[in-house]
Amino acid sequence: MKPGESSSSQSGIPLLPQRAMLSTNESHHNHQSQEAAAKVIRSQIDNIYAHQNTNDDDIKTKVEVSQPQLRADSPYQKTHSESTATQTNDWKQYHTAWQNYYQKYYEGYYKHHLAKAAQVNNDHDNEYFSNNPELPKTASVEDLESDLKQQLIDKVQQSAHKIRKSRHFLPIIAGISVVILFLFLQYNRVLVSNVVAYVSPGNIDPQNIVIDPNADIVVSPEPRLIIPKINVDVPVLYGVGSDYNSQMAAMAKGVAQFAIPGADSHPGQVGNTVIAGHSSNDLFDSGSYKFIFAQLDKLNAGDTIYANYNSKRYTYVVTGKEVVKPTDVSKLVYPTTKPILTLLTCTPLGTSINRLLVIAEQVSPDPSAATAASDVATVSKSTSMPGNSLTFLEKLFGIKN
Repeated sequence: MKPGESSSSQSGIPLLPQRAMLSTNESHHNHQSQEAAAKVIRSQIDNIYAHQNTNDDDIKTKVEVSQPQLRADSPYQKTHSESTATQTNDWKQYHTAWQNYYQKYYEGYYKHHLAKAAQVNNDHDNEYFSNNPELPKTASVEDLESDLKQQLIDKVQQSAHKIRKSRHFLPIIAGISVVILFLFLQYNRVLVSNVVAYVSPGNIDPQNIVIDPNADIVVSPEPRLIIPKINVDVPVLYGVGSDYNSQMAAMAKGVAQFAIPGADSHPGQVGNTVIAGHSSNDLFDSGSYKFIFAQLDKLNAGDTIYANYNSKRYTYVVTGKEVVKPTDVSKLVYPTTKPILTLLTCTPLGTSINRLLVIAEQVSPDPSAATAASDVATVSKSTSMPGNSLTFLEKLFGIKN
C-alpha cells in the first residue's frame, strides 16, 4: 500500500460523498458516473505516486553522496531510514484530481435530472394537446390567445348561468326594472325634449325666405305661427281661457293665446299678443305638439317670426328674451304703442321651474296702422303662466299646479 492510500483505494472504489436516497434508475445512472470518475482519479493518483517515488530515489542518492564516509563502527552512523518530503506540486496535483472527480460526478448528476425534467414537461405538453385536439402542437400566438379568450367566455357564461338560477336573481331584476320604469315615467320629458332639441333642424336662415315686409300678402285663413330658424310651423288657437285646463287642452292641438288684462291683443293690434307652447311635455300626454318650443331659446335679436291671422301675414323681428317665474305675470303687462308678440314656454327643458319670454315687434304690415285692442279677458291677478302637464308623481299623489 502506498503512503496516504486508504483501504478503499485498494478495492478500486474512491470514497464518495453521502447523497440522499435515489430511485432505482437514478442509482444505476449515478453508479455509472462514479465508475467513470473513479477511473480518472485512480489514473491521476497513480501518476502522482509514480512521480513521487522517482523523486524519493533521487533525493536518497543525493543525500548519500553528500554525507561523509564513516567507519562501520562509528557511533555517528545513522541507523534509521530517510523520510520523504512531500512536495507542494504533488499536493496541487492531488487536489486537482479530486476536483476533476467531483466536477464529473455532479455534471453527470445534474444532466440526468435535467433530462428527467425535460421528459416531464414533454409528457405534460402531450397531455394538454391530447385534451385539446382542436389545437395544433405548433399553435401560433393568435391561436393560444383565442383559446384563452374562449376559456374566459366559458367561465363567464357558467357564472352567469349560476346567477340566473339563483333565487335572488329574479327579485333583483324585477326591482331594477321597476326603478327604471318609475324614473322613465317621471323624467321622460327631460330625456325626450333634449333629444328633440338636438336633432331638430335649427339652422335655417330666416332671410332665405323671400318676403317683402311692405307687401300685403294673402295667406290661408287658418291662424298659424311660423319660425324659420327653429323649423316651427304650428296652428295657433286664439280666444281660449287662461286657466290651466283650457291652456293644456289648447296646447295639445298647437300653441295657444294666453290673454290677460293688459296683454290680450291679436296680431295687427297695438298691445302684447302672448302665445304659449310646450317645450317639454310628458311623452304619454295627448297631442302632437309636446315639444314644439324645445328650441325657442335659440332665437336671438334680429330673428324673424311670422304670424298668419285673418288671411294676412304679420312679420315680427325679435328684440329680446327674458326668463321669469311662472307667477310673474306682470312681465307680460306694460304700456306700449306698438304691436308686440311674446312667445312663452317652460325652461329649463324637461321642467316647469321658470318661463322663457321671447319678445318681438311687428315690422310688416306698417305697425303705425295698427288698431287698438279691446280688453276682453277677465282673470285674477294671481293667475300663473301656463306650463307643462303634471308629472307622474304629481298625478299619483294628486298634486296640482
